[in-house]
Amino acid sequence: MKQGILPQQAISKLIESGSVMADNGFDDGQIQPASLDLRLGQKAYRLRASFLPGENRTIAECLDDVRMHEIDISAGAVLETGCVYLVPLQEALNLPHDLSAAANPKSSTGRLDVFTRVICDGATAFEAIPSGYEGPLYVEIAPRTFSILVKPGDRLVQIRFRSGEHKALGTQTVSIDLQGSGTDAIIGYRARRHSGVVTLSNVGGHTAKDYWEPLRAPEGLLILDPGEFYILASKEAVEIPMDQAAEMAPIATEIGEFRAHYAGFFDPGFGVGAAGGAGSRAVLEVRGRDVPFLLRHGQPVAKLVFEPMQSNPETLYGQNGSHYQAQGLRLSKHFKD
Repeated sequence: MKQGILPQQAISKLIESGSVMADNGFDDGQIQPASLDLRLGQKAYRLRASFLPGENRTIAECLDDVRMHEIDISAGAVLETGCVYLVPLQEALNLPHDLSAAANPKSSTGRLDVFTRVICDGATAFEAIPSGYEGPLYVEIAPRTFSILVKPGDRLVQIRFRSGEHKALGTQTVSIDLQGSGTDAIIGYRARRHSGVVTLSNVGGHTAKDYWEPLRAPEGLLILDPGEFYILASKEAVEIPMDQAAEMAPIATEIGEFRAHYAGFFDPGFGVGAAGGAGSRAVLEVRGRDVPFLLRHGQPVAKLVFEPMQSNPETLYGQNGSHYQAQGLRLSKHFKD
């Protein structure tokens, strides 16, 4: 089998063969060009601490050590900021021995500052599912800025399947845009503290100004305050070729007193043919740490790591419409302008 990231048609075959399972079948639009959206199940566990089960232990065996109480989310439930939850996912795996998987938050999840990590039985690392894994999947959810209303079927995370070892084809450095399109241009947003609940299923139903403060940087400088959450955009346009996929990664841990909560994968076709062929910019979710930190226009903050596809997907990213194709600076799809 050729090595690389499996495209959508191969993911469909995994479902047909029973390598990827779900109790109630799969929804339209759940399969992306190079990934599969994962859906929340019927309940959530409020945890007193995050955890990894470790080798030869199941999640169920570990729950008694960390579970505070169980929450029925079948009719919707609020997951509050500052708390950690574990939610069983509707999907389960029975992977062949030559396939592994990696998970990541979806773009909208990261832009809401909701910290998520997928874990499985026997896991020694978050977001990594070993080759040949057979068993359930869970997602750890920790809202950082906004409390969120969730219900079964909501999609906060996605999974990508890989044949063979991870193989990086190259990288692209990404820097911060603090100029925008003019001296009075909005260059980013800072999340407002103590805002209302965000309902994940209510796409376009939240007024942006109730949750976000627009930012300007006429001199191309921005000071990040400790503990605050920002939405910023890259200076560079990004294009992902149809035979590749990509993932955002920190350029270095020592570059400054901030971290970026990079969410989601970049599917094949992202930015291709968008904005007159100029690509789409990457949106960066940034959180200040420890001490105030000064960002300058054009300062490198992250990198895209490219990886080969096993074969080209039948549908490229944005071909059937997407909130984030041809994007510049943009909040999550839950907010209207």
